[in-house]
Amino acid sequence: MNTVLALSGDTGNRVLRAHSDPDSDSHWCFMHAERAAPIARRPCFHLLLIKEIREFQMRLCANIRQQAEAGLAPLLGHVILASDAPVFNLGGDLDLFARLIRARDRQHLMAYARSCVEGVYAFHAGLDVGLHSVALVQGDALGGGFEAALSCNTIVAETGVGMGLPEVLFDLFPGMGAYSFLSRRVGPTQAERMMLSGNIYSSEELYKLGVVDVLAPKGEGAAAVEDVIRRNRRIPHARRAMQQVAQVGGSPITLDELMRITEIWVDTAMRLGEKSLRTMERLVRAQTKRANGESADEAAPADEALVAERLVARNS
Repeated sequence: MNTVLALSGDTGNRVLRAHSDPDSDSHWCFMHAERAAPIARRPCFHLLLIKEIREFQMRLCANIRQQAEAGLAPLLGHVILASDAPVFNLGGDLDLFARLIRARDRQHLMAYARSCVEGVYAFHAGLDVGLHSVALVQGDALGGGFEAALSCNTIVAETGVGMGLPEVLFDLFPGMGAYSFLSRRVGPTQAERMMLSGNIYSSEELYKLGVVDVLAPKGEGAAAVEDVIRRNRRIPHARRAMQQVAQVGGSPITLDELMRITEIWVDTAMRLGEKSLRTMERLVRAQTKRANGESADEAAPADEALVAERLVARNS
C-alpha cells in the first residue's frame, strides 16, 4: 500500500502529489496536481511548484538518511518525476521572467534560477542518498521541463511526446542544466545545435539519438517505469556502482558548474529587449490556453499563432 509523503505548507494550495511504494522502494512525485489552486493551470515551473519539489526532495532525503542510521535503508531506491497534467512541464515561468527583467530585479531572478538548479541537481545526484532518478514523460516537456527530465538518470517517454529547448525564440538559452546534461548524452556539438535551433523533437527522434532511454507506447509509461525499477532491483550493486562511476570517470556534473552557467543565463536575460519580452508574454497566453483546453492559435495574431504552433499546440 502506498504511503503519502506529507509536504509542509498549505494543504489547500498543493501543486505536487507525492507517494511512496515501500514494496518497490520507489518514491513518486507528480507535478501540477489536479487539486491545485488556479496558479497551477499553467503547467510551468512557477515558484510554488519549485518550493514544493524542493520540500519533497529534502523530506525524502531526510527519511532515507534516518532509515540508513537505523540500518533499514534499501540498497537501491528510485525517485520518479512525473506529471498529473496533459503535459510534463512547459518550462520556466515566463510571466515572472518578463516582470523581473522589466523591473531590473536581478536578485530575485537569480534566486529563482538557483532554486531551479538546486532541484535539477538533486535529481541528478540521487538526492545524495543513492537514489536512481527517473523522469516519466507522458506529455510535452519544453525548456526547463526538458531540463528537469534530462537531469534524471533515466528518461522514460511515451510515443508522440514533444521535447525541446525553445528559449532561442526569445533570444535566450536554457540555463538550468540543459548544456551539462544534454552534452553528456549526445556530445557538446549536438547539444549546442539542439539548444540554438529551437526545434521540438519527438520522443521517437530523441530515443534514436540516445536522449530518451526507454520509449513506451502511449498510455504505458508508468508500466515502463515499473519495469525499469524491477530490472534495476535485480542488479542493485551494479546499478548503484555505475552511478558512482559516472560521477568519478569522464566529466562529472557538479553543482558549481550548473550555478556558474545559470549566472550567465541571468546576465543574458537581464539584457533582453522589449521584443523578446513580448514574445515571452505571447507564449504565456498560449500556454494558458493550452492548459485550459483551448486551441492555442484560435483568434490569435499571426505571430502568436506561429509560436504557439511550434511550442504548445503539438497535441491539440
